[in-house]
Amino acid sequence: MRHLIAIACALAVLPELSSAQGLKTSAGEVRLEPMVGGLDTPWAIGILPDDSFLVTERDGRLLFVRGAAVTPVSGVPLVADRGQGGLLDVTVARDFATSREIFLTYAKPQPGGAGTALAVAKLSDRGDRLENLNEIFEAEPGFSGGRHFGSRVVEAPDGTLFLTIGDRGDRPSAQDRGNHNGTVIRVARDGSVPQDNPFVGQPGVQPEIWSYGHRNAQGAALDLDGVLWTTEHGARGGDEVNRVRKGANFGWPVISYGVHYSGRRIGEGASKAGMEQPAFYWDPSMAPSGLMVYSGTLWPEWRGDLFVGSLKFSYISRLDGDPLQEAEQIESDQTSRVRDIVEAPDGTIWFLSVGEGAVYRMTPG
Repeated sequence: MRHLIAIACALAVLPELSSAQGLKTSAGEVRLEPMVGGLDTPWAIGILPDDSFLVTERDGRLLFVRGAAVTPVSGVPLVADRGQGGLLDVTVARDFATSREIFLTYAKPQPGGAGTALAVAKLSDRGDRLENLNEIFEAEPGFSGGRHFGSRVVEAPDGTLFLTIGDRGDRPSAQDRGNHNGTVIRVARDGSVPQDNPFVGQPGVQPEIWSYGHRNAQGAALDLDGVLWTTEHGARGGDEVNRVRKGANFGWPVISYGVHYSGRRIGEGASKAGMEQPAFYWDPSMAPSGLMVYSGTLWPEWRGDLFVGSLKFSYISRLDGDPLQEAEQIESDQTSRVRDIVEAPDGTIWFLSVGEGAVYRMTPG
């Protein structure tokens, strides 16, 4: 308990040590305002309707931040804090104002290893504990190692939930629909399988699967038409932005625009009949993580554009156009290893800098 209190106190005072910084962008001057600092391996942020917010730290801590007060949240599920695993995404339900529900993803300890899991819980009125935690999905167990958990969760317009799951470092399993590796899955809010999922009723196929052949999608968001997009880590080169289609095969590890870290060719090349092409890819890799599609509320010229955090080169990539192109790199000292990026209800853009151990809010200058 003393450890948690010390964390809360240290975090609460840190924003006073720095001030908002100006930054020039294609939409004019913006200001980057620190909202909280002192974070330890943060992974995701979820903004509540009153501009308080939640932050996950990978070792299993969930923090509730209101103004300068930072409160550790109790009742978080046990996580497998190893490698890239731990407490990962947090998403605030659309009906939070009435339900107070949030969605958490995490690496769950399993016999022989760990697997991506998804839970729903209510945040207490004071923001200090989770209530009625209900695990609604767990990836098929049986995979060891600490890599490629994916783990972004997105609430679809119909209330179902999309969850990304990486290949767990077992490349061929991304083409095996008998497990959940390398997929986007779709479940109802109670964990049941929607009957219009593409593989329901097919023998030997996990019914939750919506799409497959993904390597490690750590960014996911809906566009302004409600279509799901993901950002996906390649190997050496070939990081992708994908427009996700129901039942589609995105090709990993059969096709890729990258190569193995050894320099060897991946699979059969860059394309194959029946496998999807990325909407955009980076080569060399920039290690894409959080993904946001902007509404245009405060910056109309950015309406519909995709914003992607880079973990390798420490910038925010803005993409637009048809075909999709990288239009801008938003870069400053604050954009150091951007793990998550989201739009707040008021149209401000919030992002999580792992390098700075901080959450920043972008506002018009």
